[in-house]
Amino acid sequence: MSGARTTFDVAVVGGGIVGLGTALAARRLGLGVVVIERGSEASGASIRNFGHLCITPQTGLARDFALVARERWIQLARDADVWLRESGTLVAARHEDELAVLEEFALARGDEVELLDAHEAEARMPLAPGAAVGGAFLPRDLQADPRQAVAALTAHLARMGVEFRTRTAVTGVRPGRVETSRGPIDAAAVVVAANHDLDLLFPDLAEQRGIVRCGLDMMRVVPPDLRMPLAAPLLTGWSLVRYGGFAATDAASALRERLHAEHPALAALDLNQMYTQLPDGSLIVGDTHYRGATVAPFQPEVAFDALLGLARELFGIGAPRVLERWQGVYASGPDDFLIEEVEPGVHLAAATTGIGMTTGLGLAEHLISAIADGTATTTLQRGAS
Repeated sequence: MSGARTTFDVAVVGGGIVGLGTALAARRLGLGVVVIERGSEASGASIRNFGHLCITPQTGLARDFALVARERWIQLARDADVWLRESGTLVAARHEDELAVLEEFALARGDEVELLDAHEAEARMPLAPGAAVGGAFLPRDLQADPRQAVAALTAHLARMGVEFRTRTAVTGVRPGRVETSRGPIDAAAVVVAANHDLDLLFPDLAEQRGIVRCGLDMMRVVPPDLRMPLAAPLLTGWSLVRYGGFAATDAASALRERLHAEHPALAALDLNQMYTQLPDGSLIVGDTHYRGATVAPFQPEVAFDALLGLARELFGIGAPRVLERWQGVYASGPDDFLIEEVEPGVHLAAATTGIGMTTGLGLAEHLISAIADGTATTTLQRGAS
């Protein structure tokens, strides 16, 4: 890469959603931007997710970022040919305590939530007969295809003049300079958006902030005899004890207690039972969670057996044909986000609860605005959940 440009206004470490969003926000301000990605393309958490832009159940800072991100995703569907559905989200309530969470949440959010009775739930979701006592529809949520979205956004940024240094490892970061395996890059501002690999560049800080790695198990299947297409991402009772807005309701405590008492094996998997359907008709099925400083690459088959069994029961179908299985890994911490200026002009940006696809573009815009305004500070931004 001899003769390549080496000086920029903003250098971004990491080519996932937060990194690409940072490049987008900076380029929209007319800044010169380079994105440094260690692989030939992004292959981490940004492509290993449901593509569910789960905006409505977020709270606090996550909600603020998600609302900004929503507008950016809609714009990218027009400008960058990102496949996007303004699908909303469906929620299946299979027990009265799940319906109680949705009813309480609807009281707080008004027209952001449409409650469904059992008949309406059966008419709108491809569930087994009698599988739900009711449910909800969250009309503001969106769905993308993460693999297509990351590729389309990368190509769009290249057309906008963002430069990419791929297959390039970052070996050190300091004010004004990024050391890489292809030589140094100078930049007025450096944004490290390396997600779980943050601990490779800033191990002491990761330990101090309680940042570990979260692994998860997911799969893509062909569902036989699905009664109707799944018109939107589908959440279940297990989702209602995970997302901040649902989990903050008084009714969520009783639901969590019941789920853990009745299904300890599923609780041990830290389950979020949810589904999205891609344009080819296949379903993304997931997901489980396990945390540690290192995530072992070995995936117990019991997790996939559980995911397949739950899908068969919920939809009343035969054994799905498995197309793909994969392990996701993302940074996990005590707060929704890590946003910190560790040295003058060196900024860390990460979603640390697995909501990068939903909030990352908003997080990036927040950070670039603060950098441009000179208001970025050495603070840990805390989420409300």
